Amino acid sequence: MSYLTSQTLQYGVTHAQESADSLPHVPWLKLAKSAPQDYGFSVSRGFPGGIDTGFTRHKIVSRAALKRRHVSFFGPVNGALRKRVEAGLNIQVTDMTNSAAPHLLPVFARADLGFERGEGCWLIATNGERYLDFTSGVAVNALGHAHPALVKALQEQATKLWHMSNLFQSPDGERLAARLCDESFADFVFFCNSGAEALECVIKVVRRYHAGKGHPDRFRMITFEGAFHGRTLATLAATGSAKYLEGFGPPMEGFDQVPHGELDAVKKAIGPQTAGILIEPIQGEGGVRSATPAFLKALRQLCDERGLLLAFDEVQTGMGRTGDLFAHRRLGVTPDVMSLAKALGGGFPIGACLATAEAASGMTPGSHGSTFGGNPLAVSAANAVLDVMLKPGFFDHVQKMSLLLKQKLASVIDRHGDVVSEIRGEGLLIGIKAVVPSGDLVAALRDEKLLTVGAGDNVVRFLPPLIVTESEIEDSVARLERACAAISAGQTKRAAS
Repeated sequence: MSYLTSQTLQYGVTHAQESADSLPHVPWLKLAKSAPQDYGFSVSRGFPGGIDTGFTRHKIVSRAALKRRHVSFFGPVNGALRKRVEAGLNIQVTDMTNSAAPHLLPVFARADLGFERGEGCWLIATNGERYLDFTSGVAVNALGHAHPALVKALQEQATKLWHMSNLFQSPDGERLAARLCDESFADFVFFCNSGAEALECVIKVVRRYHAGKGHPDRFRMITFEGAFHGRTLATLAATGSAKYLEGFGPPMEGFDQVPHGELDAVKKAIGPQTAGILIEPIQGEGGVRSATPAFLKALRQLCDERGLLLAFDEVQTGMGRTGDLFAHRRLGVTPDVMSLAKALGGGFPIGACLATAEAASGMTPGSHGSTFGGNPLAVSAANAVLDVMLKPGFFDHVQKMSLLLKQKLASVIDRHGDVVSEIRGEGLLIGIKAVVPSGDLVAALRDEKLLTVGAGDNVVRFLPPLIVTESEIEDSVARLERACAAISAGQTKRAAS
């Protein structure tokens, strides 16, 4: 697997920003002015070697070692596993997953498959088998696995500073915020740790804006059926799906859902308490359903006419996934507030809320905060991601691979219309609508060592790393062909029996 590379680049913000007494892009926390102003950063070619920190390895003292009571793999039902260990036989992570007493909260329907490392677009399972990863951690690993720029950035930062609290200045965080603002509509950025946290901030920004204008009663937001905005109580209420809300008590007040793409329904939902409109440019979880440019432009006009804020959820569409750094840049529609996460850190947890100065006018010191948001490790990863993505030709490559993938998938639909029927999406956020249950197709693709992820409306998402090559696109389609053929053969066999 080769990575897109070019000459070493240096990035920085303006001299005025570097020498300013305040941090103009990080407005919502009171900061002590004590950190050095060093914004230099470069990316070099190739995989970096290990970094010698000068520290000796720590010995594990006996009192700190794990006792059997902490990890009990061998209960009455695990006799077979015990015998394998006693006989000196190798065991796999999947053996322990299936046989050990589970301690992870059972909220995920995990596949019986574990991985030990990754290389570019490939994951290597604990048994050594290679899988082509078109899940990318659900649109997170935009630069693939173990990208040299990310490895280098995190290794270097790990020897310097991990955490220091938002009570103090963050020069690298300010640099990252400035770069995001330079590439978008925004004037201010708030850093957090996830997409749900970014959406929480978006909701707060919208509500505080109207409260600051003397209208605290304007707190409701219009959202859309099929959306997915996160797992916190507020973002679950914004999502509005009964299956996610069940068992958590009354949904948080303040969200009015309307059918996706229906402008008249949006107009009817606007009332004296409406504060803003929240929408995903493309609904990823909802089945890769795109909002048309005309609809988004109409929402922008409606917000301007009614004094509302327009908020975009670009947690999945942002950071290059649709063929540009942000989806709204390709659509020609500018929001007032936007959420980012997933690919922002290339796999390291970081989220962000971006806002115009006007939209953020209600966010004063103490109105919001985060313990870990914008920590040095996360910021270093995100800056490294931008270093790669902002190099000339990166988004051209994404668009080229998108066109190739769509063309190849269309030929599969022509030959296997009994299994797949439609292609959706933009860039490398691609959905394939299945005729068979989408879970069956995901499983068949996994049997062919191709990892994909399901979505609503019986859709299977293809979310390859953005550095995917032509040969890997062709490889993925060949695996899809074999999976479709296997499903078709199974259907024929069942029909004959």
